[in-house]
Amino acid sequence: MSMSVGSDSGDEDQVMSEINTTPLVDIMLVLLIIFLITSPVVLKLQKIALPSEINQTLKTKPTNINIVVNKDGEMYYNQTKMRDTSALFDMLKVEAVKVPQPEVHVRGDQNTRYEFIGKVIFTTQRAGIQKVGFVTEPPDKG
Repeated sequence: MSMSVGSDSGDEDQVMSEINTTPLVDIMLVLLIIFLITSPVVLKLQKIALPSEINQTLKTKPTNINIVVNKDGEMYYNQTKMRDTSALFDMLKVEAVKVPQPEVHVRGDQNTRYEFIGKVIFTTQRAGIQKVGFVTEPPDKG
């Protein structure tokens, strides 16, 4: 907010071309105070029924199944050695009926023959597992 006290040269005959906003700001502040005071009164007059809160348990995400295949073709189901794909199938069949269904993460050694990885994937498909993923080593950021 500014106020004109006269010109630099001392002449007071010049016409002032600026709008004096001081009364406008005063009126706006008074209106703001009136609205702040009356708004809680208006809100308390309205009778409404608010919805009540209900505590619901969240669905827990199932733990992932880790299948490790080493370079010799041996399979490990969550650190338990499987004798063959039929034993793996029996374990996966039990997990496939759970809701929500867990994910299967296959960790294969880089020197493992594709035949062994293919057997694991085929066994998970036969058991009815929907989500199968491969775990790899991230590249170096060099």
